[in-house]
Parts: sequence; C-alpha cells; structure tokens
Amino acid sequence: MTEVHSEDLPLTDTEVLIVGAGPTGLMAAVALARRGVRAVIVDRKTGPTRESRALAVQARTMEIYDQLGLAEHVLAGAYQAERMQIGRTGAVDGVAIGALQDGATRFPGVQIFEQSRNEQLLYNTLLADNRDVRWQHRLIDLVDSTAEPGGRVRALLEGPEGLVAVTARWCIGADGAASAVRRELDLRFDGVTDDATFWVADVRNVRGVPEGSMAMRFGTATFAIAFPLGDDGHTRLVALAPRDTITQQGAIDSARSDLGLTLGAVDWFSTYRVHHRVASRFRAGSVFLAGDAGHVHSPVGGQGMNTGLQDAHNLAMLLADIRDGRLDDRAVARYERERRPVAVHLVKVTDRAFGVIGRRTPATALLRRRFSFVLAKLAPVVLKSALGPRLGGYLGQYRIRYHYLEPQEQTPAWADDPAVGRRLPPVQNNQQSLQDMTWQLHSYGAGEVSRPEVPEWMTGPHTFGADPHGRLRSDRLYLVRPDQFVAASIPMHRGTADATQLSSAMVVQWIIATGEPTG
Repeated sequence: MTEVHSEDLPLTDTEVLIVGAGPTGLMAAVALARRGVRAVIVDRKTGPTRESRALAVQARTMEIYDQLGLAEHVLAGAYQAERMQIGRTGAVDGVAIGALQDGATRFPGVQIFEQSRNEQLLYNTLLADNRDVRWQHRLIDLVDSTAEPGGRVRALLEGPEGLVAVTARWCIGADGAASAVRRELDLRFDGVTDDATFWVADVRNVRGVPEGSMAMRFGTATFAIAFPLGDDGHTRLVALAPRDTITQQGAIDSARSDLGLTLGAVDWFSTYRVHHRVASRFRAGSVFLAGDAGHVHSPVGGQGMNTGLQDAHNLAMLLADIRDGRLDDRAVARYERERRPVAVHLVKVTDRAFGVIGRRTPATALLRRRFSFVLAKLAPVVLKSALGPRLGGYLGQYRIRYHYLEPQEQTPAWADDPAVGRRLPPVQNNQQSLQDMTWQLHSYGAGEVSRPEVPEWMTGPHTFGADPHGRLRSDRLYLVRPDQFVAASIPMHRGTADATQLSSAMVVQWIIATGEPTG
C-alpha cells in the first residue's frame, strides 16, 4: 500500500470547519456567512435530508429566522398548530398555544415546518450567499493544535476524489448523535436509553384528533401525541408501542384499537428508542459540539431541532465577534457555559417525564389515563393564570436565561435586572434594529440619552418608547448582544449611563475596545 503524507493532500484553509450539514450545521454556516466569516461545511450524506423527522419550529427559532431574513419563508410554508388538546374532549377544546405567548414574541404558536424543509431553506440560503456544502465527505481524523503558536485545527476527510485536508481556526461538530467529532475528542455521552419502543408515522386522513391542533391521546395500554402536518387529517403520530418489536401494520392496529383513531395511508413509518444524553463537554480547545452531537432527548416536546438551531446561532455570533476583534479570544468559554445548561435542563425534564409515562406496565397505563383526565380539566385553568405565559415562554424557548456571573459572586447593579441574560423582548420596532447582528445600546421610555464611551462598532443608543409590559426599565441603558440577548442593564441618571457599571459589564462580556479582525 502506498503511504500517504498529509502534506501531499489537497488542502483548504478556512476560519471555521463545520462537520455535519443537518439543521444545526446549516444554521451555523448561514449565520457565519451573514457575518462574513469564511467556513467550510462537510457532510457524509449525498444532500439535504428528505425525511420529515423533527417538525416543530418554536417562537425563539422564528426570531432567529427573522433576524436572518427567513421568517416569511417559514411562515409561507408552515402549517400552524394553534392548540393543544389533551384527552378525548370536544374538537374545539384544548389550550390555545398562541394565546400563552401573545405580546411576548412576534411569532406566537408552533409552526409545523419539518426538518427537511428547514434544511432545504437553509441550504438554499447558503447557496444564495455563494457558499456550498461538500457532500459525501467523511471525517477520518481531527487534531487541534491551536494551543501552539500558529497552530490550527486540522481535519482529514475522505471524499469522492479521495483524501483531502482542511485546516481552520475553529471546528464545529454538528454531526448528530453518532458524532465523529465527539468521538475524536474522546468525550463521554452520558445518559440513558429508555427501555420502551416508540413508533412514528406520517399518516393521511387521520380522524379522532382535531384539525390544526396538537393532541395527546391515552389508551388502555399506550399513548400517542399527534402533530398536524396539513389539512384533511394529514398527521404525524408519535406513540408508545405495545411491545418491543412492532411492524407498521401492528402500530396502525394499535392506534385504531387502543387509541380510537381512524387512519388512512401511511407516508412514512419508523421505530426508535428515546435517548436522554448530554456530552460531558461542549468544547475542547477550539472544537465545539452543537445540536444532537452534544445532546439528544425525546422528540415529543418539539424542542430538539430548535435547541440545535439555537446552539448554532449562539456559537456563530460568538465566533464572528472574536474574529472581528470585538471579544477577547477567551470568550470562547462562553458557549459551553451558556448552552450546555440549556441542554442539561431539557434532558432532565424529558427524562423525568418519560420515566413516569413511558412504560408499558398496567400501573403506568392507569396513571397515564388518570393524569390525562386531570390534566385535561386543569390545564385550561392553570394556563389562564399567571403561570400560563411562563409555560408559553418555556415551550417557545424564549425564557432561556444565561448566567454571566459565578453563583458566589455578588450581583453588580448592571446584572440586577431580570431582563439580563434573556433574549430582548419585543417592544415597538426594536427587533428591526437587531437585523444588523451587532452589539447595540437600547433605551426604553428614557427620552434623550447620551452615548457613553464604548467601542465605535457598537451602535446606539437606539431609543424606543416605554415597554408597556414593564419588562424593560426607563432608567436603564441596555447592552444587547448580536444574538439578541441582553448582556447588561446599566443604571442611568438624567440620560447618562453609569460609566463604572458599563465598564464592569464589558469586562464580564469580554468586550475589547478595538474592532480589528484577528482571523
């Protein structure tokens, strides 16, 4: 066999290497392209996913699509799930999802826009930005030498034309639950796999669930969650299988006999076991994990794809800021600190939920039926209370909060505002200013505000009217990150921001005074 020397291979040098061109990897590529960061994205597949797989696009993800100028494309092609119905109640019963989120986001409700369509939208956007994916490229080896002077991340890939090498300043592993990048980093993927088998199917002419609503159905032995895919009963069913091994016909028979559903033609069918796992780290040196490479959990809550898309957006904005010389290189630690707790919390919630209802014992089945009856009665009452908007925020993923300080640290004045660490709530047209994907200063109902001593690349103050919901204060100047999260709330006196507090916040956020590109 002829020995191959790496220095003899075709070589591409870039700023970011993205391994994996599913929704997470494509989102990272599009966001980096919009910030002018060079990236190479590779995938072992032959092209974008064709199966529907993940379905739901939540409110926070819609806000990201809006910043990228893609929200209207999603809305034009999505089927909106307007309600959630629990149990076999009347067709108009259930919870109005959008009503829980009105005023908190410009995109209330759940958009049913399947994974393949997300991928195609992002891929077409990437092509329009004169970027492409290197399909049929498999990761063979990955070495991170960035700790050495002049070092790079070096990847060896096998493609249609043979072996190729890519060097980069950073690498993002977005290559799914069986991540080759995670394997190369030798990181644990801690968690459990549920014993029970679930089946999933896209079915036509389903009767027994209301049109335009998500629905939970509980039978004598199993349960199912239905997601609307279109008119005339076009539905995605995710159900607990009555036994470990089940055929498509067996699943359909179970849905008819145990859940009381009438089903038509099946477009797609698969079985799986639910995994609840989180990587031990989301970053090793200059290599990062995002999406399913870093965390997997039940698909029932419609959170997984959204969490991956938000991982990618957070990381892309961070790396672009470091490349542009706006943040110190050490700010790379921010990604794991912010995004891994989100994944851990989500995995814990789904793990606990399935630990209660995802078993096939008679006692668990009885508990599910009683739970469904109580929940169907109580849910409308609870969700009309003050708890409703909070639950709507968790479902929509815009109530995520990042913690910038260590738990034992004393809270400075700039961090004592509940808005700090959360994504900026919509007030008037403030979302339009965020299209610029830059650091900004905002004031709300404060009148004339002086521009403080900040780097010239930071825009503002952008002045808006008072927040009618009281979430943003008139005596504060808000520092907003490119990913739309509030970095700091600076006390103001007579339109002038507290310079000491502003300086303290900028240090914590790793902001540096100049903006010269460092890549």
